[in-house]
Amino acid sequence: MVGVTISSHIIARLGARRTVQLSMALVGVGMVGGGLMTSLGGGFWGIIVFMAVFGFGNGTCDVAMNVSAAAAERVIGKTVMPLFHASFSVGTMVGAVLGALCEQLNIPVGAHVPIIGLVIVAGALVYSRRFQSEDLGHAEKAAAEVQRNSSWRSRLAIWAMPSTILIGLVVLGMAAAEGSANDWLALAMVDGHHVDNATGTAIFFIFVTAITIARIAGSPLVDRFGRVLMLRASAVSAIIGLLLVILSPMLWLAVIGVVLWGFGAALGFPLGLSAAADDSRNAAARVGAVATIGYVAFLGLPPLIGFLGEHFGLLHALFSVFVLIVIAGIASGAARERSGTHS
Repeated sequence: MVGVTISSHIIARLGARRTVQLSMALVGVGMVGGGLMTSLGGGFWGIIVFMAVFGFGNGTCDVAMNVSAAAAERVIGKTVMPLFHASFSVGTMVGAVLGALCEQLNIPVGAHVPIIGLVIVAGALVYSRRFQSEDLGHAEKAAAEVQRNSSWRSRLAIWAMPSTILIGLVVLGMAAAEGSANDWLALAMVDGHHVDNATGTAIFFIFVTAITIARIAGSPLVDRFGRVLMLRASAVSAIIGLLLVILSPMLWLAVIGVVLWGFGAALGFPLGLSAAADDSRNAAARVGAVATIGYVAFLGLPPLIGFLGEHFGLLHALFSVFVLIVIAGIASGAARERSGTHS
């Protein structure tokens, strides 16, 4: 959260590309150090320190790479942000498979986490050289210069803009739709639909696959129908899917609901960040603000669902997500493309 919140100030000074390189170096330090602490006897606090470095680097990189992706999107003239987030979803799936494989082969955390961290960082440092953000046209360079010369006060003022808050609500609701499933879907299926643990995990994999497919297929649909219509359609899909999961007495119908839930949760976060970055003069600050609002859902909602689940059952606890998705659908108009941007 600290990395996400102050990332716009770092980007304003260093640019998106250099911020990605620096933050990914911190990710590497965190993963290598945290992994080694588990095998060298560093103890709880040793691991926590390196995980804090990892978290700061990861949060800062999250905003910086989205700012760079938005710059690439403006140059290309087509919606490509969902494709970048589809890569994130694929990375989640690959990471889960690699982690499970390392567990199966009894490879200790102190070995596989540092190795994967080094591979990730090496790839990021090589490929970030080709990021669009550092090769901008004259208008984009002028906007970047304005951003670098802007004050902390002016960047913080972004938070008071109604459009920032409304786009933040869109991202909040859709992040809640995605994050709640990441944390609770498998267990909710076990607790509420009485499947075994393996089946619950398989159903979660279906959800992640649905998100990935929707993000890959969503880009041309956004170019054809526009952000607002796609965001509202996404909200409707997520609402219907969530209600099927919560209320359906039949497992097969609940699984259909999981697919619709995944389709609905797929586009909100990337399209919200694209909308925040429409104004290139304040792109980093607005993306940082919107991402911070979205991360509230990832960090704050899981314990709330857990608390409600203890009292009302996990399926009924998911009604809290339902409310946030409805709010996101209502606020979707704030993500409308600016004149002069692609539609």
